[in-house]
Amino acid sequence: MSSIMVGIVGFVAILMLIMFMKLPIGFAMILVGVAGIAYLTSIETAVNMLGRQVLTSAASYDMAVVAMFILMGEMAFSAGISDRAYEAAYKWLGKFRGGLAMATIGASAAFAAVCGSSPATAATVGSISISEMKKYGYDDVLATGSVAAGGALGILIPPSVGFILLGLLTEQSIGSLYMAGILPGILLTVLFMIVAYIMAKVNPEVNNNMLSFSMREKLLSLKGIIEVVVIFVVCIGGLIFGFFTPTEAGAVGVIAVLIASLIKRSISLKKLTDSLRKSTAMVGMVLTIFIGAMIFSSFLAASTLPFKLGEMISGLHLPPILIVSAIIILWLILGCVMDAIAMIMLTVPIIYPIIIHLGFDPIWFCVLGVIAIEAGLITPPIGMNVYIIAGIAKDIPLHKIFKGTLPFLVAILILIVLIMAFPDIALFLPNVLR
Repeated sequence: MSSIMVGIVGFVAILMLIMFMKLPIGFAMILVGVAGIAYLTSIETAVNMLGRQVLTSAASYDMAVVAMFILMGEMAFSAGISDRAYEAAYKWLGKFRGGLAMATIGASAAFAAVCGSSPATAATVGSISISEMKKYGYDDVLATGSVAAGGALGILIPPSVGFILLGLLTEQSIGSLYMAGILPGILLTVLFMIVAYIMAKVNPEVNNNMLSFSMREKLLSLKGIIEVVVIFVVCIGGLIFGFFTPTEAGAVGVIAVLIASLIKRSISLKKLTDSLRKSTAMVGMVLTIFIGAMIFSSFLAASTLPFKLGEMISGLHLPPILIVSAIIILWLILGCVMDAIAMIMLTVPIIYPIIIHLGFDPIWFCVLGVIAIEAGLITPPIGMNVYIIAGIAKDIPLHKIFKGTLPFLVAILILIVLIMAFPDIALFLPNVLR
């Protein structure tokens, strides 16, 4: 078998292992990557690469940033920071039709600014908001759809685990990626709110007449987002102005969340222990995926598949933007049948060299990748956020939750088109940072 054919067989083997044997993506990539390198070179080379990659990844200073931001999100979840953000959001937006759904999206965006994890954002905000919306007459479709979509903002608004992984994989500045996610994150939050308003407008059963608050109540509710703003400014602001590195920013964020929680007396030793335990499990999963992605990337490089594929695509003489559009469509399709983050980690080693060859900005490409992950979190049949909401609202059928996410998927597609048409939406702030 030629080396290129070995690369193709390896890629297909991973898909088979994931979809039919239910093997976790990290272990699937390690297994296929090691086997492929052993076939192309030798068993000794493959084993040495495996040991070296595990050691360097586990001991990597850069990987510590993943652990810090995941811990920060788990601590914010345990301390109930989202409760206060949600209260502030619905007191300001409650008078609008669909206001509670809009408030849920706003609270999700606020919590995403201190969390970085979409599943954690969906679980945290969903546990508060779904029962509230149902109490005020919201149907199941709008209530669950807005929570699942709002939770997806956790992977776009910095700090974001998705940006960290893509930054490590493509060797791009995590600070620049965080800056690139701010404007798209704000824009998508607004688009989600517009979708929620339209969904409520066309459904006459949604009635918010009972939700009316005085200006004094609204202003007092802003105390609930002070800690979110302070943590975001300290963490991201310090990173932007060069006071500390991304890893140090994560550590500072953890301390900021801990101090805020102690001041509010909203965290206990048990909650802190639970946060550490959950963070350790999640970091282990992310580290395994990263090790697998790096080994699989080495295997693909040895097979020369990415380079041959890049040459073939370049020889098609298609406009570069059409090639990028095809990549986005591929991501959206793959996101329907496999874990979104795993999908990105699996395909980026092949696609990234093509993007660089075509002359596109890698930061812009990473933003599109994170948005594709976001779409995968709410698309059937395996959208992770949808299953998290199904676990919270056990009385609501799964098909209703997926039905509720589809209008928000349209908003994500609109954002993708806008960023492809106007790259400065993603690149303006990173350029200012440079």
